Amino acid sequence: MKRSRHTKRLQLELLLDHHRHKQRQARTSPAHPPAARWLKPACLLGLMLAVCTAPYSNMTYAANSPASPGSERQTTTETAGSIAGRQHREAPPHYKRALPSAVVLIDAGHGGIDGGTNIGNILEKDINLEVGKKLYALLRSQGIRAVLNRTGDYALSDDNRWHMSRSRHRRDLSQRRQLTDEIETTLFVSLHVNWAKNSVKHGPLVLHQNSGESALLAFCIQDALNRLQHTNEQPRYAKPFYLLNTVNEPAVIVEMGFLSHAGDREMLTNRVAQTRIAQSISAALWQYLLIAGTPDKVGQLDDNRILP
Repeated sequence: MKRSRHTKRLQLELLLDHHRHKQRQARTSPAHPPAARWLKPACLLGLMLAVCTAPYSNMTYAANSPASPGSERQTTTETAGSIAGRQHREAPPHYKRALPSAVVLIDAGHGGIDGGTNIGNILEKDINLEVGKKLYALLRSQGIRAVLNRTGDYALSDDNRWHMSRSRHRRDLSQRRQLTDEIETTLFVSLHVNWAKNSVKHGPLVLHQNSGESALLAFCIQDALNRLQHTNEQPRYAKPFYLLNTVNEPAVIVEMGFLSHAGDREMLTNRVAQTRIAQSISAALWQYLLIAGTPDKVGQLDDNRILP
């Protein structure tokens, strides 16, 4: 009996000593060991470093490792997409910068299957082209930029793929007009030869639009040709002509003479006389530009001056 009581008292004392030892250990030691105290901040720091350096490590890996066909296609697609997006944000290019610009667009009337007026084997289209070539060369040599809409015996209607019309004549006229929109020009001069049932009628005739600039241009050309051919005809406003009604810039139709008149016919088919006609028209264009102003004043080619 005494022994059992003594044993219980010893066990109780051992439990109390163990409890006191735990309390002393808790008071003398920190709540968390050093390793546990720095574990959480270290993990957070490592996670931040991994996130920040991940893109650069992927780039390094991609540069040092061979790309698979699938990844190459994906990269190409992403690059093309970024380029397309950048081009979409930028202003579209001005397509007219890729086309020629000129002060004068020379329209050599008719051509190809369309011979124009004729007498025997003398065709209007050939006279228009010869004078047009000479006028083009003269203007270029004098520093005035010019464009000739045809340089050979062909119909401009053959180049017209956009005007769905059965009429070749309409396609021809619409193609001539379309060139004035595609090519930046200041003046439009259409060369033709006249015809009349009365073989006495002769001399030049210049037709113009219902505008002051076109009338001035017509007056300059008419006056120059009158002095050349010793006539006194006045320019006329021509309402029903398609080109004069649809071309935006100052435009004229120059009837250089009557193929039905013997004297005019001899002049129109003579190469020296053709050169003189071209010289008269060229001088008239110079006169118009001096009166109306250089193309920047006219309102077209404001980046390059033509006249010295």
